[in-house]
Amino acid sequence: MLSLWQSVTGTGQAAGDYDGVEFWSSPERAGWLTKQGEYIKTWRRRWFILKQGKLFWFKDSVVTRGSVPRGVIPVATCLTVKGAEDVIHKEFAFQLSTKSETMYFIADSDKEKEDWISSVGRSIVQHSRSVVDYDNDHN
Repeated sequence: MLSLWQSVTGTGQAAGDYDGVEFWSSPERAGWLTKQGEYIKTWRRRWFILKQGKLFWFKDSVVTRGSVPRGVIPVATCLTVKGAEDVIHKEFAFQLSTKSETMYFIADSDKEKEDWISSVGRSIVQHSRSVVDYDNDHN
């Protein structure tokens, strides 16, 4: 299984291989979030699109068929999404976690934060593959 960061950066995945998800059309959720980088811990504002179990992000909010995502997270690899203001001490922050990694995001308002948590949480439930049950059976 790819690490969250490998999934995010496309390492170990063919460029443009998004399981046929047409991210440019009718997203389940889209909007600006600020995201922390993996290696250089700076905060960057990116346009995020949630569609068919994948969370894509782009530099620009104008997304077309020819757009190339800056990264993509398969939400099926995620275990939790929850508020993180108390963890990173930033207003409207939330986190997305796998078994081994956590990524942090900052929304523009409390409502936006709660809407993203709800949308991503729903997507995790819809697209999860019983990873936890499999791990528990084979330890």
